[in-house]
Amino acid sequence: MLKKKIVLAYSGGLDTSVIVKWLQEKKFEVITFTADIGQGNEIIFAKNKAKKLNVSRIYIKNLKNEFIKNYIFPYLRSSSEYENFYLLGTALARPLIVKELMKISFYEKTNFVSHGATGKGNDQIRFELGFKYFNPKINIIAPWRIWEINTRDKLLNFCLKNNIKINKKTKKFSIDKNLFHNSYEGGDLENLFFEPNENMWENTVSNQISIDYPIYLSLTFKNGDLIKINNHCYNNETLLLKLNKIGSISGIGRIDIIENRFIGIKSRGCYETPGATIIMFARKHLEDLVLDKEIFYLKKTISLKYSSLIYNGFWWSPERIMLQNIIDYTQKYVNGIIKLKVYKGTINIVSRYSYNSLYNQKNSSFNQVSEKFSQIDSSGFININSLRLII
Repeated sequence: MLKKKIVLAYSGGLDTSVIVKWLQEKKFEVITFTADIGQGNEIIFAKNKAKKLNVSRIYIKNLKNEFIKNYIFPYLRSSSEYENFYLLGTALARPLIVKELMKISFYEKTNFVSHGATGKGNDQIRFELGFKYFNPKINIIAPWRIWEINTRDKLLNFCLKNNIKINKKTKKFSIDKNLFHNSYEGGDLENLFFEPNENMWENTVSNQISIDYPIYLSLTFKNGDLIKINNHCYNNETLLLKLNKIGSISGIGRIDIIENRFIGIKSRGCYETPGATIIMFARKHLEDLVLDKEIFYLKKTISLKYSSLIYNGFWWSPERIMLQNIIDYTQKYVNGIIKLKVYKGTINIVSRYSYNSLYNQKNSSFNQVSEKFSQIDSSGFININSLRLII
């Protein structure tokens, strides 16, 4: 019997390793694709694991620069968060992984693809909306929605029976890593009375053991994107890695939240996003300085919808692309330097500068007279605005 080829989005973790074996048992020739988006040594681990699982072909591609340039930076320009301070590290990575995986499916001449997302989560939507965008006729195998191995305990038992080695930490949590963030879900975190142990966190330290002196940073932005740290130019990857390190040792970027999944379930997630948290903080203060009031509020409104679209898997939707164009248009004003003090889990502004600044000291000062504004004009302004209240 001729086997059907299938391309699997493969992380090397518990779920996708079991899925390789399960697909092989279903008579598929399994081809794995692993995107290198900043997981470090996990890439080597995933490759070696795929070899031991007798995968037909193993594809690994370094996508770190593209991830930052075409996904992270465009998202940061929106200055948006999903719900309670959540920066969308996992949701941003999925469309890039999908795009590259679909290239492989085309090259391998197969119409079958698979992923390791569960039927309760958001990633199944993010993967599959992307698959259908690139190939409306694609056949998607989503094991978590159809197989008999429907709990984490059953996954672990399957690994024992089939001699599949797994990381000890993956027994406790579902973990996703990239340059932008680390995420932790499942396991003990499903109990809302459970306080995460310090050894769960891999990319930040707690405030109690963070460094005992403040770090001063000067961040330079051009057209909304970070281009310099302390007046030194670096490539995009180095910029993010440096800020990740600074944020990490300063206790920055750690959150533990309850979020609303697209399908209607509330879930608990723990996230570490040290470098991007610093960038986002600085960008917001720069936008305060340079954006016109009405543009500022319009962008804020747009950004809420924008972050929701990304979280819900609609990166490739026409409305997300349209909103991106509007957001990017506003960024021509977002040029300047923000100086920060980072210390013990806090970020504070030291100074702001932009040649596009709309701040005028004479206009706002209590001690200076403005040439463009007379205080007596406020009487008429108030009278007009109070008219409908009086009526």
